Amino acid sequence: MRPRARHGVHSLRGKLTLANVGLLAVGIVLATAVSVMGMRHYLIGQIDTELIKMRGSLGSSGLTLQQVDSLRVLDFVRDRVAPQHADQQPTPDSIFTAVDGRGKPLALFDIQPTEAQRSLAAAVTSPRALAADPAPHDVTVHGAAYRVTATRLADGPYVLLATSTEALHNGIAKALKLDLTVGTLLLSMLCCLTMFSVRRRLRPLEDMVETSSAIAEGDLTRRVPSSHHPTQEVEQLRLALNSMLHQVESAYRTRERSAAQLRRFVADASHELRTPLAAIRGYLQLYDKGMLSEPGERKRAWDRMNAEADRMGRLVDELLTLARLDQRPELRLKNVDVSRLVREAAEDLRVQQPDRPVTVAADGVLLVRADESGLRQVLGNLLANVRTHTPADVPVRLGVERVDGVERADGVRADGVVRLCVADEGPGLAEEDAARVFDRFFRAGGGAGSGLGLAIVQGVVHAHGGEVAVRTAPGEGLAVTVTLPERTPVRS
Repeated sequence: MRPRARHGVHSLRGKLTLANVGLLAVGIVLATAVSVMGMRHYLIGQIDTELIKMRGSLGSSGLTLQQVDSLRVLDFVRDRVAPQHADQQPTPDSIFTAVDGRGKPLALFDIQPTEAQRSLAAAVTSPRALAADPAPHDVTVHGAAYRVTATRLADGPYVLLATSTEALHNGIAKALKLDLTVGTLLLSMLCCLTMFSVRRRLRPLEDMVETSSAIAEGDLTRRVPSSHHPTQEVEQLRLALNSMLHQVESAYRTRERSAAQLRRFVADASHELRTPLAAIRGYLQLYDKGMLSEPGERKRAWDRMNAEADRMGRLVDELLTLARLDQRPELRLKNVDVSRLVREAAEDLRVQQPDRPVTVAADGVLLVRADESGLRQVLGNLLANVRTHTPADVPVRLGVERVDGVERADGVRADGVVRLCVADEGPGLAEEDAARVFDRFFRAGGGAGSGLGLAIVQGVVHAHGGEVAVRTAPGEGLAVTVTLPERTPVRS
């Protein structure tokens, strides 16, 4: 069952979204706090500047309370000390009141102090200390915030000057609400955009999970698809994962193929070894029962058992050779003259079959970096195949040449190769038999031999980094071409 992606707060998507939203929230709070504090400091500074100017004007003029009362030219003072109507608020924008040294409010213009003036006088505990302080103070009058300062008149009383900061605080509160509203809207938009962006960016990771699940269920061909707008890191991860999956699939296919080959190899080897063992066992049983009484019969039985034992020995040797090639043995490389090996193999064939016409095209010296015993075994198996499967009077041709710039079957262009060819004019092979000619224990038409000769040839040639191919058709003979690089690649 494939795992389902989790989209809760514990998922990577949720954590990234919370992190982005949290960072923006902290940024908005800090920005709002700094802006509000800056605005408050600026506006309070403006109010304090006006109050200090008024206090300086009154304090430096040397006026007395009686002079202030008799001037009657301070319209703004009249406006501020005039009685309030019933519909007016008890917290005016500015308050001007005179108090004595103990803070008791005094009458101005024959008008008794208003409720706001008395409340201001009561809020100021020490007019003397307030007058001595160069900076205004915060006070509360009827629940409203004010900035107040004081100055002493020439005849002793003090004048309290207060300006309301309620409008300032209301404006700051409105700005704070606006900032919070806009911040909340921005956070909501960021949350939605982050969820969408993270979902799109993490889509390749979800594809990797689905691909891994499909591979776990047996679909080894699945790969992680490329997204439309991949990030560099995710694309690198996708490529690395696909490369790993390709290696895993190749290793699995190779293991399955090797296991199948091993099963078939064991079955074929058992079948091939069963025949000589059965023959030897049969002759021994005949001898044990006294059924080989004649000397001629015993001689024939002895020869047959020796022949089957030799055949079994050769089969075991060939199986050991193939097993060693499968283990990729270390080759004993040296400079080998292939032309000399071809000429010597042709002389051996002429000695074994004097009636067979043999043509050799291997003049001069042609060196390759290879294992000499392996190349001798290749030539020996190819000529043994000719001796076994063609009549003794069928012509055979051996040739070797050097070719430059040959493109191999795998698409790699070799700088220089040596091409060795062994061709006969025998009956040839059908197309379906030619396709299996290098399979182990394959014998076309159930003919003689163990069926391992060409398999060994292919193994030795591949161990040298070369290629082997056949060209044949019914009635046109068989030509085996071996292509070897001049320098055998070293296995890593």
